[in-house]
Amino acid sequence: MSLSTDPRSVTPLAPDPARFRIWPLWMCAAGLLGVIGTLLSDQRAGESGETTDYTVTVADMADLDHLPFRLGGFAGYLCVAALLVLAAVWNRRVAQRYPWSLGAPVVTYGLVAAAGALALAYGWKGALGDYLPGAAEHGAYDDTGLYTYYVMNDFSPYVGWVPVAVAMAGIAILGLRERLVSRPLGVFAAAVCLLCFGAVAVTGVPGLPFVSMLGLLVVGMWLAVGNSAIVQEVEA
Repeated sequence: MSLSTDPRSVTPLAPDPARFRIWPLWMCAAGLLGVIGTLLSDQRAGESGETTDYTVTVADMADLDHLPFRLGGFAGYLCVAALLVLAAVWNRRVAQRYPWSLGAPVVTYGLVAAAGALALAYGWKGALGDYLPGAAEHGAYDDTGLYTYYVMNDFSPYVGWVPVAVAMAGIAILGLRERLVSRPLGVFAAAVCLLCFGAVAVTGVPGLPFVSMLGLLVVGMWLAVGNSAIVQEVEA
């Protein structure tokens, strides 16, 4: 068995619908941990359900619960680790196997860039879990300092997913141009990428590319159960 650099000499084995591939589940793991670290652990100051037109002030910091930030920050760090492992696995199994591909390295670089951005974002989130009232280092910062962390955390766990939206474009190239993943998967990835950037263009909200984390979940499962070329073994 060999890994060929010439796409014309790569012959996929017969599709095996019953075979379940494990390595794409790193995408699912990163996406799921992102959902926990970004969405499920999100906490907004002044949320009472009575109004959405609320101005957050320094005084609101005393009412925040540190536990969601602490748990979200830790889940986020695990997400960063999963993204980096996924980038390494993807590079080994896809980018090195098809060095002529443009889409494959776009995915690799997108995952690495997202991991770097999200490491900071989830670090700021975890800091609130460490400094808010009731946490281990409560009192290290006054409410003004906590407010600064709160503002830094506001969009950062959402904005950090922008590179994954770009990675979805890489998946789209693999499906629509290079035929290394199924065409329907390429269409789905293209739709996720266009949705992320289109929504930002229309609304001006910079954190909307967080939708790409959900796209990562779907792509990972799709590859795990599908028969795209990148998940097939090869024979020269």
